[in-house]
Amino acid sequence: MENQKRQEQPTSSARKSLKRKLEEDYDVDRKIASLSHHDSQEDLVKEVISQVQILRTTFTSLEANRASAKHAIHILSEFAKNEEFVNAIVDCGAVPALVTHLQAPPPLNDVDTGLRFYEHEVEKGSAFTLGLLAVKPEHQRLIVDAGALPHLVNLLKRHKDGQNSRAVVGVMRRAADAITNLAHENSCIKTRVRTEGGIPPLVELLEYVDLKVQRAAAGTLRTLAFKNDENKNQIVECNALPTLVLMLRSEDPTIHYEAVGVIGNLVHSSPSIKKEVLLAGALQPVIGLLSSCCTESQREAALLLGQFAATDSDCKVHIVQRGAVPPLIEMLQSSDTQLKEMAAFALGRLAQDNHNQAGIAHNGGIAPLLKLLDSKNGSLQHNAAFALYGLADNEDNVADLVKIGGVQKLQDGEFIVQPTRDCVAKTLKRLEEKINGRVLRHLLYLMRVGEKAVQKRVALALAHLCSPNDQKAIFIDNNGLDLLLDLFESTTFKQQRDASVALYKLATKPCSISPVDAAPPSPIPQVYLGEQYVNNPTLSDVTFLIEGKRFYAHRICLLASSDAFRAMFDGGYREKDANDIEIPNIKWDVFELMMRYIYTGSVDVKLDVAQELLRAADQYLLEGVKRLCEYAIAQDISIENVSLMYELSESFNATSLKHACILFILEKFDKLCNLPGTSHLIHRVLPEMRLYFATALTRRVLVEQQQ
Repeated sequence: MENQKRQEQPTSSARKSLKRKLEEDYDVDRKIASLSHHDSQEDLVKEVISQVQILRTTFTSLEANRASAKHAIHILSEFAKNEEFVNAIVDCGAVPALVTHLQAPPPLNDVDTGLRFYEHEVEKGSAFTLGLLAVKPEHQRLIVDAGALPHLVNLLKRHKDGQNSRAVVGVMRRAADAITNLAHENSCIKTRVRTEGGIPPLVELLEYVDLKVQRAAAGTLRTLAFKNDENKNQIVECNALPTLVLMLRSEDPTIHYEAVGVIGNLVHSSPSIKKEVLLAGALQPVIGLLSSCCTESQREAALLLGQFAATDSDCKVHIVQRGAVPPLIEMLQSSDTQLKEMAAFALGRLAQDNHNQAGIAHNGGIAPLLKLLDSKNGSLQHNAAFALYGLADNEDNVADLVKIGGVQKLQDGEFIVQPTRDCVAKTLKRLEEKINGRVLRHLLYLMRVGEKAVQKRVALALAHLCSPNDQKAIFIDNNGLDLLLDLFESTTFKQQRDASVALYKLATKPCSISPVDAAPPSPIPQVYLGEQYVNNPTLSDVTFLIEGKRFYAHRICLLASSDAFRAMFDGGYREKDANDIEIPNIKWDVFELMMRYIYTGSVDVKLDVAQELLRAADQYLLEGVKRLCEYAIAQDISIENVSLMYELSESFNATSLKHACILFILEKFDKLCNLPGTSHLIHRVLPEMRLYFATALTRRVLVEQQQ
């Protein structure tokens, strides 16, 4: 009870010390408030110079000097917390003065009593302030050149004299933090820390009893290990790994976060260290961190697992076997973008193993990865795309990807960077290569018995990915065409668009038979009289009257050209014995072109006469001329006239033109859908579209069989 009472009632000396501290803090706060309000750079400079001068004159063991130095450092540290003041503090010469006070002052006399006023506190304040100044990269070299590093390294060893006071803990922690800030993104200073002997004491402090010291030491080692192979090697040689692995299991999130960060930097680009880390037993505790309440540790753990899995196939399998996949998939659905990115990164590395691919899909990894393709973050999007590329390599995953609309997602995605676009293209190519054998049988099964939405997704995917050899089996024998046409007739724009793209792909797939790719030859083999006999009275035995003018012709040539002329001259028509036959409703130049084709087997059809020539060719059953006209007219199909062109094809039974209109509608659906009358046009062409695909796909199989 007596001891407790003494603790509750501070001594007179302690009360004075507490009173002095409160007064100092008040004085500092007042100075800063004054500077902030008046925003006077001149006042700041005066105040800093004043405090620097105090530091220059108080490097002694006298209590008053030590108290003054402590107070001056406190003021400078408070100023340094404001980045706007940092340059002024440095310019006023604070760095050398602060570096001086990183070490204990010389004793008062030759007989050293061992008494140190404010022992460790002045040094702690100096280290803290220099750490604040080092936040600006341009000051890092200045502080190091002033000789700060050896003193900071010595401060890391202050516990070696057997003291474990709060002040000792504080000075070691501030020294570690200062080294961290000095070495941040500065390769030269990282190396200087090693050559000054800073790594061994930092590794020792990983086992120090105070958690804040452990955390600070780990944070410094993390910085020193980043992109510095010599530092990495020395950290490992100092036997840091066993302690770091134990720290991974700490219940304190700040401890395991720093520990996993150190290990991650050690492993990066160093296969040999990675092997040592795994031998030290890091794998399971790292996997355990995937379920941590600390998102930073989760993120670092996922990144580290991705590094573990980079090249070692066995390690990939072990990571999955030890339970990493479910928490990684759960992380994909986090609201934290970086967490999702690291999880996708790890899954992408794990998905390079065939058995892992099936396991990731089985645990529900495909859907969240597909969702990440919508991200506006390029790195996240790319990591998800890479993971899906891996999953697509396993035949067991193809049906799952197709079933949930993965193919459409890959095709429709807006990908930010070219490497992601390339990766998606490779994924689609990989899927295309898998559409055969048992994969195709599985998809056909889904197309027969799956839910209607699944059936349609399968049909859409197969239109893009299947081999031409399988098209008839899929779309004719297994009703895939009906599913696509149902979608095309839908009232939902997205479904119509997907169907139009799929049908167009189906129609234009390599080896497909396009009806208007080139002008066709005459369908009837015959002997032509030649150009010189066109409208030539020599040996002419029949004359046509066109617009009141005579056109000389030869019955033998006309009889061989078409059934219409054979009926005219061989049948019971009055033209049979007539010498002059009047041809109404056909212009001279159109009739001349028709005759030129009959005599030569070819004719150059210009667009301005193509429709009239088509009408004449249909009337006189000249299929060759019709095909040439259809080809010419098809080149002029546009968004505005496609409906009229289709009507024209129907009027003259112009099958090739009709098919050209169908392909145009499918290709330009996005633009057509905004025009009035499009739904009526679609409804009108559907029967012919069905017939076209049924005929084309069946004919394609027959042609390939004959070859």
